Amino acid sequence: MCLPESLLQSVAMTDRTIPQRELRNNVAAILRAAEAGETFTVTVRGRAVARVVPAGEAGQPRVDVDRMTLRRLLAEPLDAGLAAELDAAEAPVEDPWPAA
Repeated sequence: MCLPESLLQSVAMTDRTIPQRELRNNVAAILRAAEAGETFTVTVRGRAVARVVPAGEAGQPRVDVDRMTLRRLLAEPLDAGLAAELDAAEAPVEDPWPAA
């Protein structure tokens, strides 16, 4: 009997909940298990705080921007209306320790 690929992945990708102490004490074994396809939810005092998942299974897609594109975006001037709104919203900051 041949099982469908999606079923095999869902069976292999069980999510284990582990306390932070177990992650700290068994980090090598947990990373090996994650590399093999397991996912872990790490808890602190019973509250879920992080997930350890196999590489390439990020929760949100990552968008990398190359350095030149980032520089070009940061070099563009602010919209005049936005700049005026930002100036109006920010109170001027005075130096609490003026030079003597």
